[in-house]
Amino acid sequence: MAKKIEPRVPMPEQSPKERIRNFNEVPYGYTPEMAKKEASRCLQCKKPKCVSGCPVEINIPSFIGLVKEGDFGGAIKKIKETNLLPAICGRVCPQETQCEEVCVLAKNGQPVAIGRLERFCADWERSLGEEKISLPKCAPPTGKKVAVVGAGPAGLTVASDLAKLGHKVTIFEALHKPGGVLVYGIPEFRLPKEIVFAEVRILQKLGVELITNYIVGKTETVDELLERYDAVFIGTGAGAPAFMRIPGENLGGIYSANEYLTRSNLMKAYLFPETDTPIHRGKVVAVIGGGNVAMDSARTALRLGAERVLLIYRRTREEMPARAEEVHHAEEEGVEFHFLTNPVRYHGDEKGNVKEMECLKMRLGEPDSSGRPRPVPIENSNFRLSVDTVIVAIGNLANPIVPKSTPNLTVNKNGNIVADEDGRTSREGVFAGGDIVTGAATVISAMGAGRRAARAIHSYIMEKSSR
Repeated sequence: MAKKIEPRVPMPEQSPKERIRNFNEVPYGYTPEMAKKEASRCLQCKKPKCVSGCPVEINIPSFIGLVKEGDFGGAIKKIKETNLLPAICGRVCPQETQCEEVCVLAKNGQPVAIGRLERFCADWERSLGEEKISLPKCAPPTGKKVAVVGAGPAGLTVASDLAKLGHKVTIFEALHKPGGVLVYGIPEFRLPKEIVFAEVRILQKLGVELITNYIVGKTETVDELLERYDAVFIGTGAGAPAFMRIPGENLGGIYSANEYLTRSNLMKAYLFPETDTPIHRGKVVAVIGGGNVAMDSARTALRLGAERVLLIYRRTREEMPARAEEVHHAEEEGVEFHFLTNPVRYHGDEKGNVKEMECLKMRLGEPDSSGRPRPVPIENSNFRLSVDTVIVAIGNLANPIVPKSTPNLTVNKNGNIVADEDGRTSREGVFAGGDIVTGAATVISAMGAGRRAARAIHSYIMEKSSR
């Protein structure tokens, strides 16, 4: 008789009414008993598809088997064989479209909660105290040095992998804190910043040097770094804001999601005046977009005291690129969704501040290059919404500083660095990965790019030294 598969163990979390009044993390995480119960759902497949669905190649069945046995220490060590950022990945990676999507259990029910189990293992270890956190073994020093530009997900992954291979790695970060989009883009209630900093400290214990407030392309160029390092990895991300370029977009009260979230997340503006950075607190806030950044902006606006938050998206719910969990949480918290709607103009008051957003109704047409149905405007369907704040979250553009200051570094029409699958660029000794190559994407895809680039960098510098 076939084994009965138990339903997925739910993760306890703050109630919607409670959490919209604070910036504390929404899910509480599994208890040890919950983790073991969820791990027992894993079928331990002989040919596990979940591993191939993981961009950083975690041996998922092995670590889950150890959780089931209660060997949490062994489980976190197994995860860290290929991923030194498990607390981050367990929280923000879209497991539902990667490792969990190909789980055998997903065919007839809910897949194993792989991300939640990864998070549990990382949190369990951190609860023991940082002095007891296990460090992976590193190869003997090679004498080779690598410069990593940007302390985001791609850069941190490159640094950890190269450090384990015995190379001396220095990360140069433009901001005053490491983490990239993990600290300026993702809110505290989804990823507490101390977790990011704790995982960065693990890298430093491996010998990785971190230099902040250092703008490569201004403070020092890539060419100058190549005079001191055997290779350079560029992981500067997609931090430039994108706007719709419609009439009235320069009115007061209209912000890019980049500025809005950076103020709140990195600068802790929600604590103002305890912190130095203020932030605009709108009463009726419109957020334009349908991705995770839009959800983060909308949920942040609620926590900053907005009476209404309207999420404006030109397609339907089915086409939204945001994680289903984030959409669900936004709905629970009271965000109002306006689908098949697109802004075409903003109207201001006598002081030059936005007061209305003029929109068009849309319908879905044939698929576009993204594979999703193209939104088509419905003529003469104009209508207006009263708003006092607008946050534009329609995507990000490549950070231009490094490409513009590096001669003969090929970029595409969007300003992204052109690199092959392993991160090699048009310049010898210069590698790139993450959002600066692909455009805005997921944290885990940037980490996967960093992993591939680290292998290519290792091969390059070791072959170069043997010539």
